[in-house]
Amino acid sequence: MAFSFLDMDRVLSETFVARAEYHPTLGSTNDRARQWAEQGAGALPLLVVADVQAAGRGRGGHRWWTGQGSLAFSVLLDPGQAAVGPGGQSPLVALAAAVAVVEAVAPLVGSHAVGIHWPNDVMAAGRKLAGVLVEVLPDGRHVVGIGVNVNNRLAEAPPEVRRVATTLRELTGVAHDRTAILVAVLQHLEAGLGQLASEPGRIGTSADALCRQRGRLLTLDRGGESVTGRCAGIAPDGALLLVTRDGRQAFYWGMLK
Repeated sequence: MAFSFLDMDRVLSETFVARAEYHPTLGSTNDRARQWAEQGAGALPLLVVADVQAAGRGRGGHRWWTGQGSLAFSVLLDPGQAAVGPGGQSPLVALAAAVAVVEAVAPLVGSHAVGIHWPNDVMAAGRKLAGVLVEVLPDGRHVVGIGVNVNNRLAEAPPEVRRVATTLRELTGVAHDRTAILVAVLQHLEAGLGQLASEPGRIGTSADALCRQRGRLLTLDRGGESVTGRCAGIAPDGALLLVTRDGRQAFYWGMLK
């Protein structure tokens, strides 16, 4: 099961994606989705999935390791068609994707705590299980990239990844059905995107309930300026809340050190 092919017919029949393509190996699913957007993507949402990424990307230009047995995919969507609302509310789109991953994997990991590190990481047992990268294209369409460590083995990962990451297989000792996980994430993502149109604050509230950084002292790098404060959670509009020496402040962008 660790190296099984994905059942794309099931994905198309049980989720909101209109079209899908599946690659055993690909440079980057986000880059492939962007190529489709530039060439005329056709019916949306479009799903691009790869077993292995040679050049997977994380936030801030960091590389995302995609080992054999993991799940890497990107969804190209039009926020208007997906009922996200005006402007797409991209910070909340990233949180909606992270919440969707948590909702999909939490039933699989038993007593292990699963939650979110703002703005785009899913944590399990204190280690990184999944990441989200949302890119907004010039025409307003969004590429929502998600990488989940499913059946890949940390022994095959680079040393810097082994220090901080985990996989579902490492946590549970068994292999998992990647198709079922992909379907579950996409179904929860569709529901979350719908909430952004009707009740956008619910996504921020859900992310806040899942925040694993609350109470921790965090340093946020904002283009050369560093802000340090104690995390007070995530606001309904998706901002990171820090209690700094200047009081409680909300931050919508930045890289955590």
